[in-house]
Order: sequence, then C-alpha cells, then structure tokens
Amino acid sequence: MGVLSPETVYETVRVRWEQEICFLQIHRPEAGNTISRRLVEECTAVVRQCEDRAKVLVLEGLPEVFCWGADFQELDDGTAGAAGGADGTHAAALYDLWLSLAFGSFVSVAHVQGKANAGGIGFIAACDIVLCENTTVFSLSELLFGLMPACVLPFLIRKTGPARANFATLTTQPFTAGQAVAWGLADDCAADSGRLLRRHLLRLRYLPKKGVARYKNYLRNLDDLLVPSRDKAVAANHEVFSDHENLEKIARYVHTGRFPWEGEQ
Repeated sequence: MGVLSPETVYETVRVRWEQEICFLQIHRPEAGNTISRRLVEECTAVVRQCEDRAKVLVLEGLPEVFCWGADFQELDDGTAGAAGGADGTHAAALYDLWLSLAFGSFVSVAHVQGKANAGGIGFIAACDIVLCENTTVFSLSELLFGLMPACVLPFLIRKTGPARANFATLTTQPFTAGQAVAWGLADDCAADSGRLLRRHLLRLRYLPKKGVARYKNYLRNLDDLLVPSRDKAVAANHEVFSDHENLEKIARYVHTGRFPWEGEQ
C-alpha cells in the first residue's frame, strides 16, 4: 500500500499534525478498537509519512479502550485481518508495523487510556515512550482461547524482561498502570495523562530529526531480539490461528458472547 497524503480520509484511524508531531489515533469505536486488516494498512501508511515528516509520533486510542487486540468478528467472517489468517500475511504486516514504531526515524510515544489487551500491548511495547493514566488496565487474554501473544512477546520481553512477560501471558490477569510502570512496560502514569503527555512533548519537540533518526538506526543495529524473532513470531501466530479448535472458540465467543470455559446455555 502506498503512502497516503495528509488529506487522506481514513476508515480506522484519525490523524492530525502539529508541525512535526503526528497524532495517530486508533479509532474503531464500533469494533471495540480492535485490530483489523484495514487498521494495519492505514497505520503503516501513516508511519511511512512519519519517516520523512515527523520528529514525534503519538499513538493514542479511545478514552475507554486503547486497543483490544485482534478483531474476532473479522476472523469469524473469514477475512483474516490482523491475526494473519491462513498464510500469516497480516501477522507479518502487523509485526513490521511494530518494528517501524520501535526503530523508525522518530520518537514513538504511546499515550494509553482505558483498557489495553492482547495486540494492543504489542502497539504499546513497540513504542519508545509509554505514558498512561492511573486507571489504565493492561492484559494478555490470548491463552484463554488457546492462542498465544506470539507477535507481542518479543516486544514485551524487550520492555519487561522474560519473567514478567511470561507471568502476564500465563496468568491472563489484568494488571494496573502502577504495575506496568514497575515492570517497565510503561514509563510514567498520572491522573491526567494528557497533561503528562504535553509536558513530555514540550521537550521532545526540540530534538533534531536527523539526530533522532541516527539514534534509532543505531538502536536497530544493536537489536538482537525483535528482528531475529520476526519469522518465528509470525509462524507461531499462524499455528495458533490455523487450529480449528481455537477458531471454534473464537466463533462461539463472537456469536454467543460466552468464553471457552463457560458451558452451553
């Protein structure tokens, strides 16, 4: 997909520019701010613009939910979406999008409000700086459906270390903003995260674009986790989303709202 112009009308995101700062908002309120095929395409196009134009990219969601992970409705419809479908193409595209947030020639800042789950944690962990509200709740629910956060894990491990990432994956329990800061997933939290974000942007806007680009390229050259893990993550994602039992659990949830452990009514 080619680079979209600043005047592009987007379906799944909202974009605004303040000089060299790009604000990219995940905006799918009708679908719980889940990750669809189109969302990955549009976010990728905006990030490509940022390579040339932005010093800072601020990634945001809705006040109630930052991002809730894969769009199960799209999976059930057979249109694949971000989970990857049969060939893993879209999982690869999503992983590459996160690599761009991690190593692109701009400072990526995740401004997190509300709830963040599953693939939403991948967006967060890929960013350079993570700021959230005190009331933000994080979770990894994949194993409840027999899935795993395959593409998320390398990015999460880079932030929190393997032990915390393993704990969050296995327990599937929500954790607080305070825990996210203590674990290293988030850098700071406040009752008014908007004010916290503005304070950081006042300083970040002074960074020279060339200096940021050179620094981020150096980080990529130092990386021994994210890039080498790409193919393994996409393959693992393909494995769990090709399992018919897992797909049946997803379909049941979409059609009835019942989780895998809940009996028939």
